Amino acid sequence: MGPAPSKRKQANTSITSSTSSNMSHGGSHQREFPNEFPDYDGSKVLDDDGKMPREFTEKLKSTIEVMLQKLDSGLETHTDWSDYSVYTGTTGIALLYFHLHDKFGEGDRYLEKALHYIDEPLNHLKRRKHTFLCGDAGPLALGAVIYHKLGKENDKQECLKRLFSRGQDVVEDRSLPDELLFGRVGYLFALNFVQHHLGSDCVDQDLLAKVFRKVLQSGEALVRQEGHCPCPLMYEWHDKKYLGAAHGLSGIMYILMQPTVDYLQELRFPSGNFPSSIGSPSGDKLIHWCHGAPGWIHMFILSYKVFSSEKYLKDARSCAEVIWKRGLLRKGYGICHGVAGNAYGFVALYNLTGEEKYLYRAVKFAEWCFDYGHHGCRIPDRPYSLFEGLAGTIYFLVDLLDPAKARFPAFDLST
Repeated sequence: MGPAPSKRKQANTSITSSTSSNMSHGGSHQREFPNEFPDYDGSKVLDDDGKMPREFTEKLKSTIEVMLQKLDSGLETHTDWSDYSVYTGTTGIALLYFHLHDKFGEGDRYLEKALHYIDEPLNHLKRRKHTFLCGDAGPLALGAVIYHKLGKENDKQECLKRLFSRGQDVVEDRSLPDELLFGRVGYLFALNFVQHHLGSDCVDQDLLAKVFRKVLQSGEALVRQEGHCPCPLMYEWHDKKYLGAAHGLSGIMYILMQPTVDYLQELRFPSGNFPSSIGSPSGDKLIHWCHGAPGWIHMFILSYKVFSSEKYLKDARSCAEVIWKRGLLRKGYGICHGVAGNAYGFVALYNLTGEEKYLYRAVKFAEWCFDYGHHGCRIPDRPYSLFEGLAGTIYFLVDLLDPAKARFPAFDLST
């Protein structure tokens, strides 16, 4: 799901192999492969030092190295410089290299590569969208942080000035939605991203408060307009009341919580999954971060942290069961609607509970990703991008080297 698919066709023989895997594919109508991995049997996942086993870590590193080579090779001929978004464009690639710098260091090598993908686009922003994932706020926020780390103070300040100048439009534009990909919460995340990396004194707290209040007011206004909504807050995008992490209520609640989360609890399907929108005709089909349990699990985890209510932990565990059973997606390996994004739910629940069952499951989904391109999955429209393609899978595998610090990119800033 997410942004509308690109019309462009991209040749990519190295990462779009459609050879079948050893796992059976099932009927053509199914959205996921059967999960034939054995489930957790109680054995230790971590070694005696509390670290990932050396053999698995070496496999992770070698896979990451091969995938990075494929990514670099593909980007040499398939970089669309007109798309500077985090979601599918050059800023997403920059965010991956920023992540690699954070994990591996190696001087400024990865920061310079990140700068390569963000420096020029910063001169050609279109001012049409204001969010972190799909608009100008992404390159401006990430640019400010990268320039800061490279000691380019004037460039950093210019990025911050341009980012904050969008605030008035975000608050006052009545046509602007509130969701994460294209709306006010997406701009709010950009401010939080800057605050997370540069400190709270770098962000005008009044601006944060104004955007926050506007999102709340917008949700309350739609409830009043509906007149019969049982939820205290509700939001629309393209005339649909979406509920998932990317476009809907659970994503908004994650960034902004208790009565609204309680309302969302009641919408659960018998399987443990959740609908994509109010009255959605798709039913119990979508097991993606953008729509379904893999996105909702993050909201329930945060709700448990905030309110200490066991019911939210129970909901998070229920989401994890759905992901384990139905999360090996035919859509591919990406983070928005793919196996890597689904695996982040396991990692988040492991970090909450310390239960190795969930780390084991994340490892198994990573092992699935080791065979990238060999399961007959759908080829992404942007096969090298952060949220649809190879870059996102690499981001997840890098995170699994140190799962205690793993965070879903452009969504989770928890410490």
